[in-house]
Amino acid sequence: MNTATTTSTSDAAAGLAPYLSVNNIEVIYDHVILVLKGVSLQVPKGKIVALLGANGAGKSTTLKSISNLLGAERGDVTKGNIEFKGVQIESLTPNDLVKRGVIQVMEGRHCFGHLTIEENLLTGAYTRRISRAALKESLDKVYHYFPRLKERRSSQAGYTSGGEQQMCAIGRALMAKPEMILLDEPSMGLAPQIVEEIFEIVKDLNAKEQVSFLLAEQNTMVALRYSDYGYIMENGRIVMEGEASYLANNEDVKEFYLGLSGEGRKSFRDVKHYRRRKRWLS
Repeated sequence: MNTATTTSTSDAAAGLAPYLSVNNIEVIYDHVILVLKGVSLQVPKGKIVALLGANGAGKSTTLKSISNLLGAERGDVTKGNIEFKGVQIESLTPNDLVKRGVIQVMEGRHCFGHLTIEENLLTGAYTRRISRAALKESLDKVYHYFPRLKERRSSQAGYTSGGEQQMCAIGRALMAKPEMILLDEPSMGLAPQIVEEIFEIVKDLNAKEQVSFLLAEQNTMVALRYSDYGYIMENGRIVMEGEASYLANNEDVKEFYLGLSGEGRKSFRDVKHYRRRKRWLS
């Protein structure tokens, strides 16, 4: 079962022009390894879109293709194109993209461990030429959304918790005044309560600051609860897409990704068997 043709139709019906558009891209590493195989997706302005799938499905590569960070890993977009606000962006540098409002929060957070939380946040405003007053205003806004960071502002980032580092990474992105945040595996290694707290903040930023989000996530259940739309990746391809509520209640998604069916939770052996007979690949 594949709903890959529904995106443009549903967006057009809702009157939502794509803010970010990834069109049939292929990515090759080291001139040999084909990782993404004709990936297409869209993110409307002011929406949260989830990119779901198991580890190794191609989610992070998709985000790095958009943010143009593939070059550091000897990867190239060899086919297709990527547009942001109607302009092709695959030839721009990551620095240029940040100035245009597209910012990636990397998997694993990547805070500067030897700097304080506040110093980490200030690095996020490096590309903006703003006054001290405007810088303080941006910092105060981050502390408004992340009050825990204000409490730890003078602590070295390397000695803070994983949740605080994730908040710091998102806050640092917010300092650049983004229009689109590419958020890679925000729940990785975090306790469920902290995951919920971070996703609540993401939802708040989306609603109040009108920041659009494309988030890559393995935690399907949480991601769909906070997203408007979702894409499911497997082996470098989009295999299913739809409204978040549709995917959350879809029997294929529940059975394969959550180990659930109408009969209740399945055993791992049953899920492995289902892996070989997924209906959307038949």
